[in-house]
This record gives sequence, structure tokens and C-alpha cells, in this order.
Amino acid sequence: MSNSMFSGHKTLEDNKNALVKDLKGVVGDADKLLNQLVNSTTEEFASARSKMETALSDTRARLHDARMLVSDKACFAADVTQKYVHENPWKTVGLIAGVGLIIGILSSRR
Repeated sequence: MSNSMFSGHKTLEDNKNALVKDLKGVVGDADKLLNQLVNSTTEEFASARSKMETALSDTRARLHDARMLVSDKACFAADVTQKYVHENPWKTVGLIAGVGLIIGILSSRR
């Protein structure tokens, strides 16, 4: 099997870290907004609300991108697995039998 399935792991990890950072920023901005809300004017509130909506929109877009990336990786893994099973049915049967044997041996010892 090729290593191409795992080549995007770093990208996925980078996206996750960026997403967590963005979410923390949105929460921090919301906290600041709530603290400033008490003494703010209507214009300041509208400006802060606009900034929050922009930040939330950007975060939603990043979440969507991360979800699509994970979905694509899962589909790729499923396709590669299916291809391998179809090309090597007896190896697959042997592997499954071996795993079953090991599980049987381990469970009979208890």
C-alpha cells in the first residue's frame, strides 16, 4: 500500500491547530464584546457585532474545509481498502482468520 494516504496528515494537523486558534479567538472576542457592551453606544455595538459576524463566518468556513478534508481522507482510505480486498481476497481472508485466531486464543485464556 502506498504512503500517499498519510501524506496529508501534517496538513490536517495544521488545519486543526489553526481552527482551534480561530475558535479561541472568536471566544475571546465574544468575551471582550460582552464586557464592552455595558458601556457602548449603538454604533460601537454595531461595529463589534459586524466584526464578530465576520469572525464567525471565517470560522464556519474553516470548519467546513476541515470537514471536507477529513471526509475526503476517509473516502480515500475506504477506496484503497476496497481495492486491496478485491485484488488480494485470499490474503485478506488469511489476515482475518489470523486476527480471529489471536482473539480466540486471548479470550480463551481469561
